[in-house]
Amino acid sequence: MRSARLWNLKRVSLLFSAVLLLYVFVFSGGYHKYQIDGVIGNTGPERVWEYVADFNKMRLLNPTIIDFKILADHGHAHDWRYTVEYTERLSHWPHWLNKATAKYIVTKSMPGVQPLEWAIESNHETCFFGGFYCLHSYSDFRFMARGSDTYANEKIEYQCPPLLGSVCRRELEFQRRAVMYNLTHILKRT
Repeated sequence: MRSARLWNLKRVSLLFSAVLLLYVFVFSGGYHKYQIDGVIGNTGPERVWEYVADFNKMRLLNPTIIDFKILADHGHAHDWRYTVEYTERLSHWPHWLNKATAKYIVTKSMPGVQPLEWAIESNHETCFFGGFYCLHSYSDFRFMARGSDTYANEKIEYQCPPLLGSVCRRELEFQRRAVMYNLTHILKRT
């Protein structure tokens, strides 16, 4: 009888330890920071801001986005908000799809307010396994005039489990570098 109780205690302890380790290394996603910037030559900040704010154009900027649907849309020229649901594939695992929902706040300075500022803030919830496992991220994308050019700066906070830290970072870097590269080259041609 005593050996059966001891065996059950060991089994429960082992199971608890495995669940705890799984939670710590896979499901407990801490937040990390990333920043990227670039200069878009001979293009004003309002034009760059309008291009990036239009999610139809985001598919040209970010090659991982496959499809999207605007769920809500309201506001005016100085404070426009929309919610979008999109599907994307991971750049390094192209057969792996995920669904994300993002809430965008697209703002620009009111007339007469200095300094002039154009911003796009977004909160993303990216879900895997049919919505069973979701990660969150926040982006603050700002555009400022530098003579006849535009300086673009994006600061991102993203959630990632410790076990997948390098995978998350590599995916984020691929996407954000692609956006900045494509933005620079697309607007240079027009």
